[in-house]
Amino acid sequence: MHFFTSITCNYIPKARVLAHSVKQHVPGAVFHLLLCDRPPEDFDLDKEDFDHLILLDDLDIDNKAAWIFKRGVVELCTAVKGLGFQEIFRRFDPDKVIFFDPDIALFSNVDLIEQALNQHSILLTPHLTEPEQAYSAVLDNEVSCLKYGVFNLGFLAVRNTSQGMSFVNWWSERLRDFCFDDKQSGLFTDQKWVDLALAFFPDIGILREPQCNVSTWNLSHRRATGDITSGIQINQRPLCFYHFSGLDSGAQKVMLEVYGEHSPVLLQLRNWYLQQCKQMGQKQLGQAPCHYQFYDNGDEISPAERLLYRYREELAERFPDPYACPDSGDSYQNWYRRQGGAPQNVPPDSESLWVLQRELDSIHHSISWRITRKMAQLYRKSGLRLGLRRFIH
Repeated sequence: MHFFTSITCNYIPKARVLAHSVKQHVPGAVFHLLLCDRPPEDFDLDKEDFDHLILLDDLDIDNKAAWIFKRGVVELCTAVKGLGFQEIFRRFDPDKVIFFDPDIALFSNVDLIEQALNQHSILLTPHLTEPEQAYSAVLDNEVSCLKYGVFNLGFLAVRNTSQGMSFVNWWSERLRDFCFDDKQSGLFTDQKWVDLALAFFPDIGILREPQCNVSTWNLSHRRATGDITSGIQINQRPLCFYHFSGLDSGAQKVMLEVYGEHSPVLLQLRNWYLQQCKQMGQKQLGQAPCHYQFYDNGDEISPAERLLYRYREELAERFPDPYACPDSGDSYQNWYRRQGGAPQNVPPDSESLWVLQRELDSIHHSISWRITRKMAQLYRKSGLRLGLRRFIH
């Protein structure tokens, strides 16, 4: 089987943990790294657990510079996932290809996945597999799924069949044009599109086994026991793969405290993962900026500059390479600055929505917000109903 993940350089340590875990538990696995960035100067594929490196230059994307510029880092890494499947199937003609988010680690074999993939062309894992009971959990988890997608696309497996390829080609085309974090328009990167897939592609299998894609959004119905040394069980089944989503923001630890209080081993698991990332170069690479976050002259590109370029089609025609900063002649950067740096003709509320999101992000990363979340946990234990806002990715 072939595996791959999609990242920028700051996620190389996490991708190393993932690739190492895949090689450890799946003998003969072939692992591809889809890097939406320029490789670090000291990157040596021969010294990695990655078997193949795929760069954006390898992918079939029209007007590539303009296409990349319109996307933030997360949007970029998710928009190329369908193209990654296509490229691996084209180059290597494998029977099965599995995508994992880089912040996932494998803890046992994938026999369960392989057997299910022998029966279906496409495999998905839902965020939730059981209805929530507590009002606050409905708000945290079920309502969030309605916003961000029923299925978590940190995992996706496809078999090389006519329907498997039809799905990949359809999904890839949608991600080319509509892979944006624009929840106001009903889009959340690559995830929401797959809600439609069940209507289009009948040969889809849904993995509901609790040991697959375990994460904070489904801990209310999944109990972890055991330990790192002897092995972790989820609802008395060997843990297959765990999704450490939200680790960098600290949100995962808060959600573990809220929903994982009956599974203290998960805090041990989180600490283990942090240590693994550290050994794989988190200190050196964890804050590495993406090459595509900057103009050719080194100036950083603001989200507002990307939004304006995304929504005004004539700008892509006038500036086909928005990264370029020629010594003479016009450039998108200079044009934008001549406008006073203020977006014009952007769809209603898009820019204000971005500003609001930035403000919310600042609140969510503040100490006062963490205290509020802790208080909400205490209130819930005392019988009061209070929903906690969270993000699923």
